[in-house]
Amino acid sequence: MRAAALAFLLLTAAAPALGQPAPTAEARRSELNRLLDALPSAPDATAASALEARIRGLWAQGASPAVMLLLRRGARNMESEAPADAVEDFDAALTLQPDHAESWLLRAQAQAATGDMQAALADLRQVLVLEPRHFGALAVLSGFQEQMGDNQGALRSMQEAVTINPRLSGGAERLKRLHAKVHGEDA
Repeated sequence: MRAAALAFLLLTAAAPALGQPAPTAEARRSELNRLLDALPSAPDATAASALEARIRGLWAQGASPAVMLLLRRGARNMESEAPADAVEDFDAALTLQPDHAESWLLRAQAQAATGDMQAALADLRQVLVLEPRHFGALAVLSGFQEQMGDNQGALRSMQEAVTINPRLSGGAERLKRLHAKVHGEDA
């Protein structure tokens, strides 16, 4: 289950190195901006992968300990194929910390798993309000839009994601396929 794997990666990346204090919100934002600015010009796939991993880690780090516990429980519920329970966990996390973009992303995926695509789309919009360059949220949004038959929207969202992260896993292939769908060409 891709959503559960993403949740696990987000949550494990959030743990700061042993013995090191978590960076302040201002330091995290500064580093995040620097890394996102560097991502499009990464010299190779290895460098891009390292930048992406650090970016994802910084996105996840902003959660308080209580929110992290709720996110972990929600991820376990997603792994157990209990998305409605996961939505409740992510709701609680967002009540405690409504400015944590990753919580919105995880809840969006849980909402989609329950079949509530409108709620999922609303949550993804909130992720992008909080973090406009969230290439992961844009890629998820693209998938949801395609699933709902909005191929033009799916193409636009994927183009944005790949502009931010040109080496996004599967991004180039997905762009090509969506472009063919929108323009009636063979993929």
